[in-house]
Amino acid sequence: MQRLMRTATVLAAALFLAGALAAQNPPPDSALRRHPPTLDSLVVVIRGLQTRIDSLERARARGDTTAGAGDELAALRAAATAASADSSAAAGAPRQARLGQNALNPEISVTGDIRANAYHPGPQTDNFVPREFEFGFQSALDPYATAKVFVSAEQGGIDIEEGYLYFPVLPGHFRLDIGRFRQDIGELNRWHLHAVPEDEYPLVIRRYASDDGLAATGASLYWPLPFSGKAGTYELYVQGTTGTNEVMYLGGNRPSITSKLAGFWNLGRSAYFMASISGAYGTNPDSSLKTTTAVVATRFTWRPPQQGQAREFTIRSEVWSLHREFAGTGPTRLGGYVGATWKLNRRFIIGARGDYVQSPDPVVSAHEWAVTPTFTYWQSEFVFLRALWEHLHGVAGANTDRFTIQAVFAMGPHKHELF
Repeated sequence: MQRLMRTATVLAAALFLAGALAAQNPPPDSALRRHPPTLDSLVVVIRGLQTRIDSLERARARGDTTAGAGDELAALRAAATAASADSSAAAGAPRQARLGQNALNPEISVTGDIRANAYHPGPQTDNFVPREFEFGFQSALDPYATAKVFVSAEQGGIDIEEGYLYFPVLPGHFRLDIGRFRQDIGELNRWHLHAVPEDEYPLVIRRYASDDGLAATGASLYWPLPFSGKAGTYELYVQGTTGTNEVMYLGGNRPSITSKLAGFWNLGRSAYFMASISGAYGTNPDSSLKTTTAVVATRFTWRPPQQGQAREFTIRSEVWSLHREFAGTGPTRLGGYVGATWKLNRRFIIGARGDYVQSPDPVVSAHEWAVTPTFTYWQSEFVFLRALWEHLHGVAGANTDRFTIQAVFAMGPHKHELF
């Protein structure tokens, strides 16, 4: 009986503590409901219960078997049952927005990207550059909508890199994004610059989109296709945006459409393969321009489950086709890259990328290529340091070399966000 009473007491105290801390909802008919419990108050409750059980044990030792002890034990059991039912109900109920003052504020994160550069041949200018400070604001507005805003502060000024509202729980498993976002084309364009495996986007993205990649304002619809298995798992993106990109649409203001179909295949417990085909189409009647872009991307990743934080090998590639017609005629330009990263342990990552791209200028038939080896010290999810060397053979035939030390830090709940 003593063991049973002690077990009931401990269970009641644990359930009171779990209900207050996890569900933030005290048991019904409790005086604590009128005053939100603190850790100190819960300690007092537990001590009181311990005092009661000690009293019952002393009464037992004296041979007191009156109904009082049974009534006390019944009361403890009732308290444990009530606390358990209340905690289960709170866990199954829809989550409500917290009404505290801080709960109304968005989650705020800051990412800094600082670089030191050396060039050959010179001149040595812009050797120390605060490449970007990115301020991220994220908030679940209600159970059905979330908003994200990313403000980028660079040397050239302040810009809204992304700012969109999305609805993740639409019927049919659809997701709708509305606002300004990085477009889903290829593999790396969706990534923010501070998170890519090197310090800059591949040459093909820089030449066919911009140094900051391809982003626009509009609406995006995402749909995970309703079948999967050995044949793979698939997802589809369709995005309608304003075609303002300077290279693709010469800064026009007409609608453009982007779409992407991606497939994923598990190759055992340690590896997976991804492939996608995506494209974009837009016009600029002021320049008699029609632009069609097609991208094929692949990615293979090996990551053993037992060493997921210490071992990983990834190889990715993209091939871009840019076809621009002026008054019905124009060439097709090609470009692409192959890159790989190898995580040696929890701290050190080595990698390399090879780039090739033909000039997007319709009257220039030259091409350029680059090789970029990297060495990254991943101190934590808050800080990493990277050393890299880029050897570039330009369209004019000249060779240039750039050696860079990059330091990236992140503050707040959202760190180096990967996609």
